[in-house]
Amino acid sequence: MKRSYLSLCGICSAVLLTGCASSITSSDQALEGAHTAFQHVKDETDVLRSAPKDLIRAGESLAKADRLSSYWGSTDDVAHYAYLSQQYSSIAGQKSALNINQERAVKLELERQRLQLVLREAKLLSVQDQSSWLEEQIASLATSQSERGLVMTLGDVLFDAGHSELNVSANRSVLKMVQFLQLNPRRTVRIEGYTDSRGDAQENLELSRSRAQAVADVLGDLGISSARIEVQGHGESFPVTENASAKGRAQNRRVEVVFSDEQGRLGSSR
Repeated sequence: MKRSYLSLCGICSAVLLTGCASSITSSDQALEGAHTAFQHVKDETDVLRSAPKDLIRAGESLAKADRLSSYWGSTDDVAHYAYLSQQYSSIAGQKSALNINQERAVKLELERQRLQLVLREAKLLSVQDQSSWLEEQIASLATSQSERGLVMTLGDVLFDAGHSELNVSANRSVLKMVQFLQLNPRRTVRIEGYTDSRGDAQENLELSRSRAQAVADVLGDLGISSARIEVQGHGESFPVTENASAKGRAQNRRVEVVFSDEQGRLGSSR
């Protein structure tokens, strides 16, 4: 009987120790996840601006979890406050992203309205004079005439570094394109994006297409049918100059707009 009792005690102790070890491991993982989530958002300017209270709560909950982690038997409390911290960090990040998207949408809408107003005013000119003037403007903006067609280059200064949204400085060039295409309804365009050779090749390819698509989206917002627009991203391929200098890289980061002939025929693609 005594031997059986001791064996039973040993089994119970092993089960309890296993449960404690499992609980400790779980709380450690929760604490590590909370630290990772907080580090991801704590120094982001947009998060500090959009969700300061949630960021503070995330930090306070994480600090409580850290303090409790040094006490025996507090694994449940550690996991609880780590969970709270991670949730507050997530909420702060989501609020920041929502705020950025809302500001961007407002900015784009205001710019779209301004461009539409300019377009309406431009229609007061005679169609003949306007068409002639626009052809001269497009030709002056074009960088080359080749078997691909008339090519107009939108430089890197029209985009923020690493982003695909057009800056306000791009509006004049885009507006001329829109007016030209409105007065020449059979013409089509191919919009091609390019980057320099820095960074990951796949990310560069995606960024180049996003920038080309951003130009296409503005044309679409201003009334140009998507059927007349082709979008391509070439990433770091087809540089116009070497990538060894900052000036050379800036020239390679570009969007090229290729215009068709008057019958809508585009030259060969790259």
